[in-house]
Amino acid sequence: MGFIKAIKRFDTNFDVKLSTYAVPYILGEIKRFIRDDGPIKVSRGLKEINIKIQELKKEYLHKYGKEITIENIAKELKISKEEIVLALESNKNVDSIENATYKNTKTDKTISILEKISTGKDEATLISNKLTIKELISNLEKRDREIILLRYYKEKTQTEVAKILGISQVQVSRIERKILDTMKSKLIS
Repeated sequence: MGFIKAIKRFDTNFDVKLSTYAVPYILGEIKRFIRDDGPIKVSRGLKEINIKIQELKKEYLHKYGKEITIENIAKELKISKEEIVLALESNKNVDSIENATYKNTKTDKTISILEKISTGKDEATLISNKLTIKELISNLEKRDREIILLRYYKEKTQTEVAKILGISQVQVSRIERKILDTMKSKLIS
């Protein structure tokens, strides 16, 4: 990009070679890319504060032989402690959940955080199934929905459901079978 910008702006009346003219543009684009195209965008001002902090830390360590405190950095640079902490935090590398960070002592294998927290299940399919079931249940009549919710979500027996609804266990069984068959046919179609 720097070379393209240099070509577009180059004028032969400058009395310099294109390569001499282009170098600052190329270097500027490289610096801009490094500054602006990281995984997390950090403002130029924060980066400048961080550079000042790092220089101050080196000077202080060299002069006094110990680490400088945040309070002393704040006094020296005349900025708040919060800004200092923010600038220091912005300079830290971003950890990816795909980076290998866990070593299984039994298998001596290194795995990523993602592998460690993964259930090994097809989460997308599970979510899709839950949404489909929820849709099917929401389209049921009130009594049918209540039977399914009591049986499969509240884990009540047919006898318990019958007592709650004031019908017989045999009726609950027949209604439940009919509902499940209807839901199954809607899933297949």
